[in-house]
Amino acid sequence: MRNIFPACSLLVWILFVTTISGATPPNVVIFLADDAGWGDYSVNGNRQVATPNIDSIAKAGVTLDRFYVSPVCSPTRAEFLTGRYHPRGGVRGVSTGQERLDLDEKTVADAFKAAGYATGAFGKWHNGSQWPYHPMARGFDEYFGHTSGHWGEYFDAPLEDNGRMVRTEGYIVDVCTDRALRFIEQNKTRPFLCYVPFTTPHSPWAAPEKDWQRFKNKSITQHATDPGKEAPDETRCALAMMENQDWNVGRVLNKLQELKLTKNTIVIYFSDNGPNSFRWNGGMKGKKGQTDEGGIRSPFFIRWPAKLPKGHTVTQITGAIDLLPTLTKLTGIRRVGDKPLDGRDLSPLLLKRRGDWPDRMIFSTWGNNISVRTQRHRLDSAGQLYDMVADPGQATPVTDKEPDIAASLSAAVKAWRREMFGSPDGSIMKARGKNAVDPRPISAGYPEFPITMLPARDGEPGGNVKRSSGAPNCSYFVNWTSKGDSVAWLLDVATTGRYEVTVDYTCPLADAGSIIELSFKESRLAGRVAPGWDPPLYTNQDTIPRPPGESQMKEFRTLKLGEIALTKGQAPLMLRALEIPGESVMDLRRVTLTLIK
Repeated sequence: MRNIFPACSLLVWILFVTTISGATPPNVVIFLADDAGWGDYSVNGNRQVATPNIDSIAKAGVTLDRFYVSPVCSPTRAEFLTGRYHPRGGVRGVSTGQERLDLDEKTVADAFKAAGYATGAFGKWHNGSQWPYHPMARGFDEYFGHTSGHWGEYFDAPLEDNGRMVRTEGYIVDVCTDRALRFIEQNKTRPFLCYVPFTTPHSPWAAPEKDWQRFKNKSITQHATDPGKEAPDETRCALAMMENQDWNVGRVLNKLQELKLTKNTIVIYFSDNGPNSFRWNGGMKGKKGQTDEGGIRSPFFIRWPAKLPKGHTVTQITGAIDLLPTLTKLTGIRRVGDKPLDGRDLSPLLLKRRGDWPDRMIFSTWGNNISVRTQRHRLDSAGQLYDMVADPGQATPVTDKEPDIAASLSAAVKAWRREMFGSPDGSIMKARGKNAVDPRPISAGYPEFPITMLPARDGEPGGNVKRSSGAPNCSYFVNWTSKGDSVAWLLDVATTGRYEVTVDYTCPLADAGSIIELSFKESRLAGRVAPGWDPPLYTNQDTIPRPPGESQMKEFRTLKLGEIALTKGQAPLMLRALEIPGESVMDLRRVTLTLIK
């Protein structure tokens, strides 16, 4: 007789699990904006933009009025995933491997998957690219999007589809939302966790033409806190991108309604940091990358018609670290992992249950800067104390008027810094440098995930080789002109075997023919860079010019270099040129290794 126990046990488990509502386990949909400020929403008072679908989540559910995240992307994502401050999990940067979440950390997706939920993520991951840092190794059954931070192509972008790169058609937010809709449709009869981390309004400044047309000549009537630093076209483009994002949120909400899943689906919306340009943000001080209020206060809306009250506002301070304990409590599932949490279960606040809710401190850090927030005060990274009730714009410090509070919070910051970074005045980022390649090796050779992509952002250039821009994410290696030049990745091979090697490159036609060699320990593989492939830089990607330091992208060609034998263990994977008949070897986007079974 056929063994049906695994399928039955899953069904029994799903039926057995009860939530605090006493009903069928709820579905969960989580929207995460990228670089949207608190002030980028009409529900928060922005009269220059219309976000009715996002606003509807707030109106039909609960708003966390003082919700805090990190000043930049990957740290916030790590804190949401783990319920722990990001330095604990090894996330100390946004590129060159520093964005990776340590492998001994367990995620909210691990918990939902263990509870029998279907789990999928569709968009920007930004906590590790190669297995086992990949999202499909961190609790997600399915992944579609880009695992790095900044992505240089928003139209017809190359994206990853469960480990393989594919060329898509359309605007990146629309395309990723399409996949989220398909996932919801495919899993409508079982509980699911659908994570939609949008790529907008993060630069490059690229909005669909239909959205840009509404904004390109629009007058700016609400200005940045520091209006002299505002670039009006960046504001216009960011808001155009937000209206596109809102349309895509509406598509998901409509799908839930169509499938009659609205009542028992928890829907969450928040952003990963403050605005990525100087624009209206409710008068708050700071933007992305800064630890003042405007750099770390995020919108947060949660809707669950079956259980949560409508139109309720929570005024207590909360943060991304609170999401894992809150979601596991609301859904009644067990957390996976036993590391101490920094976050709190917010369900008593969401459900308006009376009881003591003691004051707390929420810490925010980036680089060597740390600030701390209590319910009433913020101590900024310079040690100045502000009364955030009387002075929400941080205009006048009260350090001298309230010296005891300032001293107490200063001591708390020193203790927190010591706990996170090992000293009262240090940080890992300061020691390594902002774009230094992380010393942790890149893993390769897992049979369950045989493809390992080694992008330029994770490699170490040698000699004259450099990156195509100052921002490593979505960069490529250029200026490869001599035999003394090289690129390398510190590799940790998990499985001894043969690996297929491909190289994504461009090369002027006149320079074609260089002989390159890939080496790892004693193994060598040589091949010729041919044919020449010299496409122009894209001209269809930017609505307005992208910021300095971001690479202009182009179409790369895939070269099959051959097969190489790799033995288990750690060593540099080195690529260098043996012969250079022209002026340059190539521009290099990535090397891909595929374990041959």
